[in-house]
Amino acid sequence: MATKLVMNLHHVSMHVADVAEAFARYGLLLGLHGEQSGNEALMRCMHEDYCLVLKPAEGRKPFLDYVAYELEAGLSLEVAQAELTRRGAQAERLAVPLRGEGLLLHDPDGNRVVLVERRRPADARPPIMIETQTLGGYHPRRLGHLNYLTADVQAIYRWYSEVLGFQLTDWIGEAGLWMHVDARHHVLAFLEQGDQHIHHVAFELADWGEMRVALDHIAKHGRYVTWGPLRHGMAQNLASYWRMWEEEYFIELYCDMQVLDADHQPVVHPDNPYASNTWGGLPPRSYFRFDAESVQKERASAYSYAEV
Repeated sequence: MATKLVMNLHHVSMHVADVAEAFARYGLLLGLHGEQSGNEALMRCMHEDYCLVLKPAEGRKPFLDYVAYELEAGLSLEVAQAELTRRGAQAERLAVPLRGEGLLLHDPDGNRVVLVERRRPADARPPIMIETQTLGGYHPRRLGHLNYLTADVQAIYRWYSEVLGFQLTDWIGEAGLWMHVDARHHVLAFLEQGDQHIHHVAFELADWGEMRVALDHIAKHGRYVTWGPLRHGMAQNLASYWRMWEEEYFIELYCDMQVLDADHQPVVHPDNPYASNTWGGLPPRSYFRFDAESVQKERASAYSYAEV
């Protein structure tokens, strides 16, 4: 197994149709806050640097630009780039907000991955102790993980483990892969669905009570839950999934995720409903689809009436 190069997820960069509209939308629906500068915006959950970069799509369809991870403490871009070259990976420099530069790589599916140097928070106090005049009452604790659809989960597994040193957490059957870089159950997951697409970006909430607040909140603003609330068997977290249809992916809100023991051994869970949801149902068929017809059927609860 390759030595681990990264220590945590830092931010997601997204190209959107209208930066001002998206900035307001992510603030309203998710409680993120931040600032706009020129034609870009930075948003955060609490007091971190930022967790979301919004950039103009400039007439193109909105899309995920890249996902950024912080390198292990003390590891410079220069040393990391030399090690990546030794591992057979090509990395180029990329401008990153507030960080100067990062290293840009592409995984086997073409997803862009950026590595930035670790920077300790300027204020090391627990977030609950930091006074604020901008943070709303409802907001996530942190950006938690991402999940992609892929056509070749084994190739993805080899790349993230051999190039970046991500560690295997668990499998569901042979098609579902979950990986970690710290004690949290996963920071990244891939499901083999015969296609390549970002599936969801996940934000951690404090607890079940905050989940209720969040779902009541999004319901008042025209969003609906596609799947959940539920309890994942694998990872153990409580979760709910709803669409950010403007950028064609899901938001997962979750809490109570498994913290791994130091001697964690990966488990191959059976590919059955209980591994996905110990409380019962699997998601609707539209859960892995992003075409307009499937989304419309989902919004009309068509699949609940046995339509195909």
